[in-house]
Amino acid sequence: MLLSGALFTLRGLAVQLRMDWGMAAPTRYFSYGVDTVLLAAALLLVVSLPAAMFANGWLLAKLGLLVAYIVAGSLALKRAPGQSWKRAFLLLALVLYASMFLIARRHDPLAPLRAVGL
Repeated sequence: MLLSGALFTLRGLAVQLRMDWGMAAPTRYFSYGVDTVLLAAALLLVVSLPAAMFANGWLLAKLGLLVAYIVAGSLALKRAPGQSWKRAFLLLALVLYASMFLIARRHDPLAPLRAVGL
């Protein structure tokens, strides 16, 4: 998960700085490969531990944030209409990633809120 987040952050910064390597085919495909392995692992958890997914909601919350992260990341890297929108979606995607990370580490769907003192 850390490799995926670091790679996304580097690609997002490269796009913001208008560096071509951030969207170059080798970089994109490596990123897709890492993310596919993570998604497969998450789906394996859902299949092998269906009751755990709903025990306290942490896995369901993480998977929901994953969908939002994918959308925000896609907008941040290429689909948003301008640089300011790409920057905003990059920040949103990073917040979503940090939330998923906290949820996964603590197995608590409210971990991001607890981290900021709410």
